[in-house]
Amino acid sequence: MHELPQQLANGLILGAMYGLIAIGYTMVYGIVQLINFAHGEIFMVGGFGALTAYLALPDGTALALALPLMILGGILASVAVAVAAERFAYRPLRGAPRLAPLITAIGLSIALQQAIWKWYPDAKKARVFPQFKGESLHILGATVQRGEIFLLVAAPLCMLALGLFVAKTRTGRGMQATAQDPDTAKLMGVNTDRIVVIAFAIGAAFAAVAAVAHGLKYGQVDFRMGFITGLKAFTAAVLGGIGNIYGAMLGGVVLGVAEALATGYIEEIPGMSQFGGGSWKDVWAFVLLILVLLLRPQGLLGERVADRA
Repeated sequence: MHELPQQLANGLILGAMYGLIAIGYTMVYGIVQLINFAHGEIFMVGGFGALTAYLALPDGTALALALPLMILGGILASVAVAVAAERFAYRPLRGAPRLAPLITAIGLSIALQQAIWKWYPDAKKARVFPQFKGESLHILGATVQRGEIFLLVAAPLCMLALGLFVAKTRTGRGMQATAQDPDTAKLMGVNTDRIVVIAFAIGAAFAAVAAVAHGLKYGQVDFRMGFITGLKAFTAAVLGGIGNIYGAMLGGVVLGVAEALATGYIEEIPGMSQFGGGSWKDVWAFVLLILVLLLRPQGLLGERVADRA
């Protein structure tokens, strides 16, 4: 039990990262009913964009000063890729059967991985990402790295900003209208194409913030890092209720905490020692998804029409 605060902290940090990425899945699905399986690679591109911004700075630049530019670089890279994908890969298929954009998304995911692997310098191996120096912080019995503090602050701020944007702005109301009935929204003067682009861009920006947090936490970025992380973020979106932006963050936190607790405690159960440890953490994440879908198919918060932006 003395390890419980640490496991909960690990799960909360991991879940916040999943939640930020999951928002991209749930926003796009809520508006155009598309599961963008390339979103994990958009997260990965954001990490390399942030690294590129850092490498462009003079040697010896303090990470605290470089961090805003790294976030900006990651966001620009992710948003550029996401907007281009929407315009050239998904928009032409908007009226096609659902299987066509789904297969396109999978193909785009593979293409983005290979593009980074081939053309980014030294991407065939994990690239070192800068980390904050100094001792870790001790909070309520848990040890938290300085880079993880960034994620714990960024995740709720992003959620608050998005909630205010959707609820208070004209574009946010346009998102809600498009999510409810895109044809009627278009007749009422809403530029639905613009709304879809904005949804892709916001989701990509959040993924870029998560990618910076990933790099600060693990000290590296890799061209393969978006695949499993993206699948888990999609799992978080489904857990919370696909199409619900608050459910995406809740699903991420639940998934992260469940993964941390399973990793730390499953092997302590008699007869379950072979199913514990880090090698099984991905398995337990998807076991949780199966259980939630069996017991509550609509997700933890369901799919509220007003929040399907």
